[in-house]
Formats: sequence, C-alpha cells, structure tokens
Amino acid sequence: MSAAEDSKNRWPITISIMLATVMNSLDTTIANVALPHMQGSVSASAEEITWVLTSYIVAAAIMTPLSGWLADRIGRKRVFLISIGGFTLASMLCGIATSLPEIVIFRLLQGMFGAALIPLSQAVLLDINPPEKHGQAMAIWGAGAILGPILGPALGGYFTEDFSWRWCFYINLPIGILAFLGVLFFISGDRLRKAKRFDFLGFGTLAVFIAAFQMVLDRGPTQDWFHSTEVWAETIIAAVALWIFVAHTMTTNHPFFDKALLRDRNFVTASIFGFFVGILLFSTMALLPPMMQTLLGYPVLTSGLVSMPRGIGSFIAMFAVGRLIGKVDTRAILMTGLLISCVALWQMMHFDLSMTEGPFITSGIIQGLGVGLLFVPLSTLAFATVPPHLRPEGSAVYTLIRNLGSSVGISIMNALVVANTQTMHSSLAAKVVTSDAVVRATLPAMFNPSTTAGVSALNNEVTRQASMVAYVDDFRLMFVITILCMPMLLLMRGPKAAPGEPLHAVVD
Repeated sequence: MSAAEDSKNRWPITISIMLATVMNSLDTTIANVALPHMQGSVSASAEEITWVLTSYIVAAAIMTPLSGWLADRIGRKRVFLISIGGFTLASMLCGIATSLPEIVIFRLLQGMFGAALIPLSQAVLLDINPPEKHGQAMAIWGAGAILGPILGPALGGYFTEDFSWRWCFYINLPIGILAFLGVLFFISGDRLRKAKRFDFLGFGTLAVFIAAFQMVLDRGPTQDWFHSTEVWAETIIAAVALWIFVAHTMTTNHPFFDKALLRDRNFVTASIFGFFVGILLFSTMALLPPMMQTLLGYPVLTSGLVSMPRGIGSFIAMFAVGRLIGKVDTRAILMTGLLISCVALWQMMHFDLSMTEGPFITSGIIQGLGVGLLFVPLSTLAFATVPPHLRPEGSAVYTLIRNLGSSVGISIMNALVVANTQTMHSSLAAKVVTSDAVVRATLPAMFNPSTTAGVSALNNEVTRQASMVAYVDDFRLMFVITILCMPMLLLMRGPKAAPGEPLHAVVD
C-alpha cells in the first residue's frame, strides 16, 4: 500500500474506514432490543433467539486470527473490500430471512466477513498518518467504535417500532456501499508481502472446538442437556478437537500461537480476566431489552432509549482513561472499573416489577463507566510484558478469548433465566393455594380462580414474578463473578515503558 498516495487522500480514506467501523460496531448492539420481535417473527424460543447474538460473536472470534494472514496473502485492500462487501450482503440476507436457521446462518456470515474490519481499519489509519498523529487517528477511530454501542439500542428500537426489526440490518446497506466505494477509489493498490506460515491444523481444530462447545451451550437447554444424544455428540467433538489442538500446539514447531505467550503471566491472566469481562458486558446487554419488553411492557423504542446511557457511560470512561494511562497505576484503574461495575450490578440485584425507567438508566450509566475503565487498561497490561514480535499473535488470541467469553456468557445467563424461571414458578405457584378462603378473598378480581380467564391471568403473573427473580439471580451471579475477578489483579505486573516509548494497548 503506497503511504504517499494514501496520505493525499487521508480524509476520504478516514471517512470510508470510519463508516466500516461504525457499521461493524453498530451490529454489536442494534439487534439486542429487537430480539423479542424477531423471536415472534421466526417462531423461536427464548433460548433459541439468543443464537442471533452468539452466532455473530463466535464467527467473528474464529475468523479474527485469519485477517492478518489474509491481508499479507492477497492484499489488505482486497481483504477490506471482500469484508465490507460480504458484511453488507450478509446484512441484507439477515433482513430478508424468514426462519431462525436462515438468520443464524446469515449472522454467521456477518461475523465471518466483519472479523477483519476492526484490525484492518486500525492498521490503515496508522499507515496513512504520520507517527505524531497516531494518537489523534486512534482517538477518531475510538470515537467511531464507541458510536455504535451508543446509537445501536436507540436506532434498533426506532426501526423496530416504526418499521420492522429487519431494518436493523437494512441500515447497513447504504453505509456498506459508501464504505466499499470509498475504499475502492481512494486506497491505493497493495504491495503483497510474504505471508507468515499459518497453522491451519491448529486454527481448524480450535474453530471446531469453539463451534461445538457453543452448540452444547445453545442447544443444551432445549435438548435437556446430557439426556440428549445430540449434546453428547457435540461435547465429544469439542473435547476431541480441544485435545488435538493442545497436543498439536505443544509439539509442532509452528503452532497457531507462539507458546511463549503461555509463559507470560500478564498475558495469560489478562486473557482470563478478559473472558469474564466479555461475560459481564454482553450478557447484560442481551438480558435487559427482553426483560424490559416482556416483563415491564416497555415499547421497543423505550427499551432502546433506556439502554443507550450504558454506551454514553463507556464513552465518558474511555475518554478519561486515555488521560490516566501512564499517569496512574493501570491495576488501580482496573480495580476502580470493577468496583464501579459492582455498584451497577448491586443496583440491578434490586430491580423489581414496579420500578420506573430510572434504575435502568442510572445502573446503565454506572456499568458503562465501569466497563469503559476496563478495556484499554486491560489490554495495556496484557501486552505490557509481551515482546513486540509476539503482539500480532497475542492480539488475535486475546480478542478471540474475550469474544468467546461474550458468547458463552450470553448462552449461560439466558439458559439460567429460563431454568430458574421454571423453578421459581413451581415454588411461587405452590404458595398460591386458590382453595384457601383467605387467598381467594385477597386476590384481585382479575385473578379470580373460579374463571378460566382468572386462572390464566394468575398463572401469567406468577410466571412474570418468577422471571423477575430469575433475572435478579443472573445479576447476582455477575456480581459474584466481578468480585472473584479482583484477586487476579495481584498476579499482574504494571507496564514499564522506556523513556519516550508509548505504552502498547490493543483497542478492539
């Protein structure tokens, strides 16, 4: 890629790249608020509809490590064009999908094509800007990346309420076309570089493990877990693939990732930490919109607007953390982020069916602030002791593990909501003895157990109360996970940079 030529077209290229970045980041949140509407449209259960989220995350996680190798092999511009074009086409297919299998397959395609957009957009921005403007370039990129989570819920709510949930995907078409044309006309041709040797066996077995493991989590609740032959088969496939991956990685001379990364205490600890951060962030965003709409009766637009402050909190925190990195102990920033997240989860543990929008907004802003204080400091610590030549591989592995945490978290938390709702329904229903004269006298007329309509209304209310308890139990579990993450900070060493050398952080 000719830096001199591209520097002349810096602004058109920057706009094109930012359009692709915003399009990609928008899809991490825009579909969340539309899930209940999509569920009815494609006749899916509450567990099944979360596949719309997890399929995208898993596909992106699996394909991210390939992006650098493909860029070297066929050229960065070609990969960029294929990614934008494929992502845009997959978005259109998601919009016209008529069944759950169709939309899950098309979301997989979205994730596969979108995986390269984030790392390549950062790389191109750094290439077309001189070193002294790298900080400004990353600030512009970061603003675009955070714009999606801020606007996504509100846009998703607006499109779903005034048009259809399908417009949550159709919105990508004009953005994708403009980004594609911008990259096509303004970025110069590539000078191909010799691609590094890529471990396809390691990559393939890891991909099979992740896919099979995710299938166990997604299909388990509907197939009665290990009473199902299908779940057993998927578990065995996952275990065999993982065993082959580990054995191959330990014995080959050119593994999927350098074994030296496993000896880096900071990197391993931060990657595990990032796995749990993925659980906390994306699980909450997946749980709250359905909870607002199904239990509290919020219109989809209201649930989107109420979800929006979380992104604003993250934006404020990421702006502040850029000024704190290098001046304050990074571990102290992480601890602050965890403590703030605990405050938000404590508030969520006290949600109830009679509350207004206020607790959603305040807890959302607070959680956004907490999570925003985790991402950049965590990646800074992850790579504080990683040699520069291992950072590209480390970045791919780190991103993959964090995304895996997101998909696993969504599946587990949603499965717990469904299972605990059933358990609590039985417990609550046992206490409503309709034959008791006192109970019959205190029940409102709409819950009259002598009528079919009354029995149905009473059962629905018991289910609603049970679901609220199940959601609160999920927030309590996330609170405990956040507390348990804190001791991991003691295992990390603070970053040390040579005079004049900036601290390295991977922002993705």
